Amino acid sequence: MFKKLLISVLGILLLVGVAFAGVNINTADVKELESLPGIGPAKAQAIVDYRKEHGPFTTVDDLSKVQGIGPKMLEQLRNQIEVGKSTKKE
Repeated sequence: MFKKLLISVLGILLLVGVAFAGVNINTADVKELESLPGIGPAKAQAIVDYRKEHGPFTTVDDLSKVQGIGPKMLEQLRNQIEVGKSTKKE
């Protein structure tokens, strides 16, 4: 009984952790970026292009350097994005 409860609790915690994980703007492709609110194909591509030209983002605030992403949009995205190490060569 206890073992089943423990496994259930661990499963729920794992799902919650995945649900709250933000989109890594240093590794996300266009499709992943499009999953963010307010980011369509053009802005997603602009983020990828900016990253290719200037290297990985060092802070979430760096996203405001991408054309078409202003302060309001950045604030809407802030809790849904993260900056992690870039593991992809672009």
